[in-house]
Amino acid sequence: MRIAMISMHTSPLQQPGSGDAGGMNVYVLNTARELAEQGIDVDVYTRATRPSQGEIVQVSKHLRVINIVAGPYEGLAKEELPTQLAAFAGGILVFARCHHLVYDLVHSHYWLSGQVGWLLRDVWRVPLVHTAHTLAAVKNAHRADHDTMESEARRICEQQIVDNADLLVVNTHEEVKDLISHYDADPDRISVVAPGVNVKLFNPGNDRATERSRRYLGIPLHTKVIAFVGRLQVFKGPDILIQAVAEMVRRDPERNFLVLICGGASGSAAQANTYVDLVHSLGLGRYIRFLPPRPPEELVSVYRAADVVAMPSYNETFGLVAMEAQASGTPVVAARVGGLPIAVAEGETGMLVDGHDPTDWADALESMLDDDEARIRMAEDAVDHASQFSWEVTAERLTSAYNDLLTESPSGCYDRQAEGA
Repeated sequence: MRIAMISMHTSPLQQPGSGDAGGMNVYVLNTARELAEQGIDVDVYTRATRPSQGEIVQVSKHLRVINIVAGPYEGLAKEELPTQLAAFAGGILVFARCHHLVYDLVHSHYWLSGQVGWLLRDVWRVPLVHTAHTLAAVKNAHRADHDTMESEARRICEQQIVDNADLLVVNTHEEVKDLISHYDADPDRISVVAPGVNVKLFNPGNDRATERSRRYLGIPLHTKVIAFVGRLQVFKGPDILIQAVAEMVRRDPERNFLVLICGGASGSAAQANTYVDLVHSLGLGRYIRFLPPRPPEELVSVYRAADVVAMPSYNETFGLVAMEAQASGTPVVAARVGGLPIAVAEGETGMLVDGHDPTDWADALESMLDDDEARIRMAEDAVDHASQFSWEVTAERLTSAYNDLLTESPSGCYDRQAEGA
C-alpha cells in the first residue's frame, strides 16, 4: 500500500509549539512512522518553508516528507495560504508524475490539505480520508470573547470536504457529534481512531528524574511547579492560567510555586509578547517563567519537573499534551471541553474545570498543589492511564480503516457534492 498524506500548512518535521506546529504535527509524524513500520509506503506532502531541507527528506525506510514549493519560503501567514492551494496541488501532481508514483489513497490533515486532497482524489481516482484536527464551527462555538472568529469561507471549505471525503477519521466520539451537528456528516463515513503517546520517550524515569529535570531547568527542588505546554494563542488559554496565578498570589503572596510556560507564538511574535507583558503588568515575574519550544527529547524534562500540567484550552479535539504529561507521571488540570474529558480521567489522573473563570482555575490548581497524597496517587495512575494509548495501536486502526475503504468497489468516477447550506 502507498499513501499520500497531505499536511500543507505545517511540516511534521517542524518543532511542535512553534508557529503553527502543534498536536497535528505530532499526530502526522507518529502515525506515518508507525504505518511505515508496518511496511506501508507513506509520502507526506508539505509546503516548503526553507530551501536547505531539500525536496525529499527520507525519514525512515518507508517514510518520506516531500517539500513542495508553493509561494515564498517565508512571509506567508496561515491565513494567506489559500492563495497557494493551486500551486501546492500542482506541485504534488508534477512530483508524482515525474517519479512515476501511484497511490492507493490520500489522507489529508486540516482543511487546507483537505481541499488539495479533494482534488487529488478526483484526479487519481482514489479514496480520500480526511482528519480535520480542528473545525471552524466548533472553534467559533467555544472561542473566547476576545478571540477572532474563524471565517465563513473556511467553514464552507470544511463542509465541502465533509460532503466529499470517502472517510472522516476523528479522535473521539465527541468529534463525531460535532461533525453531525455542525456539518450534517454521514455517521457511516466517520471512523473514531484515538491518538497515541510515545511511552518509550514520555515516561516518569527513575526515582530521581524529577530532581534531575529541575536541576536541568534551574528550579529549586522544593518549589511546587505548574507547567503549560503549547502554542501561545488565545484558544489555548494561557491568559487564563496567568490570571489564575495572579489570584493565587493575591490569596497567599508567600506561596512557594513556579509556573513554566513552554511554547512559542502562533502567528506574529507580538502575540507571545502579549502574554509576557501581561505577566509583568500583574507583577508576576518571580512566579512565571517563559521557555521556548523544545523537541520531545527535552520536553519530557518539563513534564517531569512539574507537579501538575495546566490545560485551560477553549477546545481540544483530544489533548496530546495531556497524554504526554500523564505518561511522564504528571497529573493534569484541564478544561472540561472537547476530548479532554477522555484524555484525562477525572479524579484519577487529574481534575477537570468547568469554564474559564480564573478564580475557578486558582481553586483547582491550589487544591492539586496542596494535597500531596492525592496528587502523588494521581501521578501514579496517570502513567497506567496513558499506557492504554499508543501510536502503534493508532496506526493499526488506521490501516484497518484504510483496508476497509479499499475493499469497496470504486465507481471510477466520483461525484462532487455541492456545499451544504
